Amino acid sequence: MESFGHCVGIAAPQLGLMSRVAVVDITGHPKAQSSNGLLVLANPRIVEREGSAVGREGCLSLPDVTANVRRATRVVVEHAAGTVECAGFEARCVQHELDHLDGILFLDRVESLTDDVFRRKSYGESKGGGAAQSPSAESTRARSKSPGSDASEPERTG
Repeated sequence: MESFGHCVGIAAPQLGLMSRVAVVDITGHPKAQSSNGLLVLANPRIVEREGSAVGREGCLSLPDVTANVRRATRVVVEHAAGTVECAGFEARCVQHELDHLDGILFLDRVESLTDDVFRRKSYGESKGGGAAQSPSAESTRARSKSPGSDASEPERTG
């Protein structure tokens, strides 16, 4: 997870492993108001959901796009090692990773494919020290002020 940079979660199917395991760690992330630290969730299932909020998400599986996704703001997850309660950004990340275990991508949860999906502006720092741009970076800059989009880049949650 750490080798991908800005990644706060990953699920086993993304690594080609057909098991129900997801890992989330938002420790130290600027959007994290609370954190349970490193969560390794085996055979997880959400048993409680509360609240609702739209937030921007990205994913290692679809590196060129981000999207506005509505998710619960608080979840309780039962897993092989017990139960964990997550809120805010951590709840969003956990739901994103658990979706991967069920074959669901964040694009499956957007309300409008035309209004809520955006091209990612950049991939962060390249090995040469400058910002690495996606292949469509020029056209993206021209459209970067899309209605409903915010200027901050989402974290890749896996």
